[in-house]
Amino acid sequence: MSTLSEKLQTPVEDTARRARPPAPVLSVRDVRISDRAAGREIVHGVSFDLTPGRTVGIVGESGSGKTLTCRAALGILPAHFEVTGGSIELDGRDITGFSPAEWTSLRGSTISAVFQDPASYLNPSIRVGAQVAEVIRVKQKAGRRAARRRAVELLRAVHLRDPELVCGQYPYELSGGMLQRVLIAAAIAAGPRVLIADEATTALDVTVQAEILDLLADLRERTGLALVVVSHDLAVVAQLCDEVLVLRQGEVVEQGPTQEVLHHPRHEYTRLLIAEHEQYGLDRFLAPEEDA
Repeated sequence: MSTLSEKLQTPVEDTARRARPPAPVLSVRDVRISDRAAGREIVHGVSFDLTPGRTVGIVGESGSGKTLTCRAALGILPAHFEVTGGSIELDGRDITGFSPAEWTSLRGSTISAVFQDPASYLNPSIRVGAQVAEVIRVKQKAGRRAARRRAVELLRAVHLRDPELVCGQYPYELSGGMLQRVLIAAAIAAGPRVLIADEATTALDVTVQAEILDLLADLRERTGLALVVVSHDLAVVAQLCDEVLVLRQGEVVEQGPTQEVLHHPRHEYTRLLIAEHEQYGLDRFLAPEEDA
């Protein structure tokens, strides 16, 4: 039976309610990061919202603050760096003041990450299946057999051929592209809502890079995973991201929908980045503009 409030609700109100955009799963507000050892601010007020199933790209030169911003969202800033302004909300909670125990609970299960060199994050003396299974056992309190089965399922989900065989192999037996897929499987093992990919395809050849980008897009579409993609490669951003932030020396110099920023850059630095990438065929990844 309908309630009185439902009966009194007008079609306009109902449409507005259904059209309301989803709440951000990650909200970064005027975040400032300082280096205590040097006594100076490194990141000067970065802001963006990320909703489920969407992708935000962060581009800029080395030292621009891309990785520091992401590490702040993961609670893994280097020892002498700290968030000195703004806020970071994950699932509606301000996480900037979280304790180590709170971060341990959150990291992997709500927010996770994939970095540039997967070999550095995998133990060379333990089979890769056991490493993925360990994440499941710790984060989801699964038994040994259930975790093993789930590990095989995850390796299959990241499009590894013969996942049962891969499960029993050591990291040194796998290629760079296979290792990156294993790392993605481990990163999504506990069902996080946000995945940060920090230069995750930089060390891979062009063909494998395209496969990893397709995999990330597939995960986003199938699971509603929200992505933050950090890259110096505008082709990666054009291919995968809905919104892009351009950082230079810790400051956001341009921000907006990816196609708009790349088709109509306003800042000189953005135009310079695009000019440098045009020789690599950036236009192949840009959607053609519609005629007015």
